Amino acid sequence: MKEVMDVSLKVACSIRARPLQRRLFRAYLEDADCVHTDLLLHTDVRWLSRGNFLERFRVLLPEIKAFLHGTKLAEYARLDDEEWLLDLAFLTDITHMLNELNLELQGKDRTVVDMISSVNAFKRRLHLLCSKLQRKDLANFQNIASELEKQGKDSALLDSARYTEQVNNITSDFEKRFRDFALLEPIATFMCYPFSEDHDIDSLAQNIGAVFHLNPSALEDEMLSLQADIQLKARAHAGQFWNLFRVEKYPNLFRYQPAHPHRAGSGSV
Repeated sequence: MKEVMDVSLKVACSIRARPLQRRLFRAYLEDADCVHTDLLLHTDVRWLSRGNFLERFRVLLPEIKAFLHGTKLAEYARLDDEEWLLDLAFLTDITHMLNELNLELQGKDRTVVDMISSVNAFKRRLHLLCSKLQRKDLANFQNIASELEKQGKDSALLDSARYTEQVNNITSDFEKRFRDFALLEPIATFMCYPFSEDHDIDSLAQNIGAVFHLNPSALEDEMLSLQADIQLKARAHAGQFWNLFRVEKYPNLFRYQPAHPHRAGSGSV
C-alpha cells in the first residue's frame, strides 16, 4: 500500500508545491462550493495523521482530477484506476483506525496497563476485521463500501483476499512492535490484583527480576507476603491497597510498583 500513499502525496504536492497552482486550486474549490478549500499533507502539522490526509484526498478527488485534467503528471492515470481507488479506500479506512489507536495511546494519564489493554483490544479488532473481510462484510470499511458503490459494483465482487492479507501483515507487525507487552502483561495483571491464587509466583518473580533488574528470590518472598497481607487484601477491591504499601516491608516490589500505577508516558503505533 506504500504506492498508494506515494501517488497521493505526489499528486497533492504537484498542486501545493507552486504557490500559483495552490491559489488556483483553492479558488477552484471555492467556486465548486466544496466543504474543504485546500489539500492537507500529513507532514503539515506533527499530529496530523495520514488518515486525515487520505480522507480529504478522497473527498476532493473529483475536483483534483478536474483541476489536473490535461496535465502531464505521470500519476494522473492512477486516479482513474478502479483497483488503485479501492486500495486508496482501504488505506483510508485502516489508517483512520490506526490514528484512533495512536490518539488513545497518547492520551493523558495513560498507564502501562491502559496501553497494554488498548493494544490487545486493537489486535483482537484486526482479527475480527479479517473475518469480516472474508465474509465481504464492509461495515467497518465505509470508504471501500462507498468506492464500490461509485464503481457500480456489489461487495461480492471485492477481492477480499487482497485486503485480508494487508490486515494480516498489520497484525504481524503489531506482534513484533509490541512483543514486550506480552512479557509485561502478566506482570501488570499481578500489580492490578496481586491476591489471585492463579498467579504463578515463580515465573512472575523471574520475569519481574529480568525486566527491572531485581533479585527473583527476594521478589518471591515479598510477593508471597503481599498475597497473605490481610490489611492490604481487605482494601484490594476499593483500589486503595497501594496507598498502604510500605517500602520497608516490600522494598523490591516498591521499586517495581511505579511501573503500573504511575503514568506510562506517550506511546505510538
